[in-house]
Amino acid sequence: MANNIPDDILKIQKKLATFEKGSRNYKKYTKILAKHIKKYNMKKRVTSHIKTIETIEKITQEDKK
Repeated sequence: MANNIPDDILKIQKKLATFEKGSRNYKKYTKILAKHIKKYNMKKRVTSHIKTIETIEKITQEDKK
């Protein structure tokens, strides 16, 4: 699973690790990381839903034949 994490998220995590916890930059990068992770998760969910819909359509087409 770790190989599927986008580079931008990994870069933000590495940068975040260099800051002191509770500092202004730490809070800023935490928010940025949360946005990127949310976007990434939503993209995965949409892709998964599309694959599910395509599979269901394929099965229904095979049943009609």
